[in-house]
Amino acid sequence: MNIYPIKFEPILQEKIWGGSKLQSVLNKKCTSDTTGESWEISGVEGNISQVANGLYEGESLVSLLENHTSEFVGAANYERFGNEFPLLIKFLDAKTNLSVQVHPDDEMAQRDHNSYGKTEMWYIMDHEEEAEIILGLKDKNANTEILRDVTGDNVYDVFNKEKVTRGDAYFIPAGKVHAIGAGVLAAEIQQTSDITYRVYDWDRKDKEGQKRDLHLDQSVAATREFYEECKKECHTDGNTSSNVVACDYFTTNVLRVNKAYEKSYANLDSFVILMCVEGCASVTVNNKTEIVFKGETVLLPANTKEAFFFAKDAQFLEVYID
Repeated sequence: MNIYPIKFEPILQEKIWGGSKLQSVLNKKCTSDTTGESWEISGVEGNISQVANGLYEGESLVSLLENHTSEFVGAANYERFGNEFPLLIKFLDAKTNLSVQVHPDDEMAQRDHNSYGKTEMWYIMDHEEEAEIILGLKDKNANTEILRDVTGDNVYDVFNKEKVTRGDAYFIPAGKVHAIGAGVLAAEIQQTSDITYRVYDWDRKDKEGQKRDLHLDQSVAATREFYEECKKECHTDGNTSSNVVACDYFTTNVLRVNKAYEKSYANLDSFVILMCVEGCASVTVNNKTEIVFKGETVLLPANTKEAFFFAKDAQFLEVYID
């Protein structure tokens, strides 16, 4: 396989809660002011990413995977996932609140949807003053049947909320009730799944004047509480990386580059995804260089041995499966 930093065409998704920051802050070519998500790398059926640069320009993510198998994703990943790319990579702009929601785990998703579950993480890139998120039930011992009775009057009695800070990272395992609040710009890393069960949707209506469906039976069945801390601290000096999430589905580090930096991937049996969340940097692999700006994403194939970075001050989310 030809090795270079691969960029993909963003797949822009309009959302009832979306805004304009994907264009104004991350320079996406949006056609509406309700663009909620930019799918940077996607193997979701109907939204398959296309290569935007280099030798493989115009090829699909699925084609790369089928043609280059373990060289592209790693031997262990190919054995585990076959021709399905295991991660969905996004930037997300919430002008208003997302629905309070929950995702199924692998067992439930396989049984009910013939799909993977959805464990995910968020990295807060920017936010409005006083922006908040919802994470889990306020009473961790509550019966999940309480989800059937959520209203605008009691939503913050039922769910735990907390203010966000730029640079915060949150790990959201499948089964954890959650919602990104108004005014948050985030990067999101998740399993390849688009299954969401809505618990509460703020009584809003869509363009046709209809309320969106809730999925209360599925939400009650999927929800479980977790006692570990979801918020992950990350403090990174220049030319170092700091781990924020390590789970069965992905590992994410915050990588800060503030001068020339060489990093070896020779002992890693996985592709590496680099999401630029601050600044810009050059990324060179196999003597091929791409400039990666804030809001852009590149993928390094699994047979990449080393990468060279140069920046005055840039920050990446470095994602792989270990």
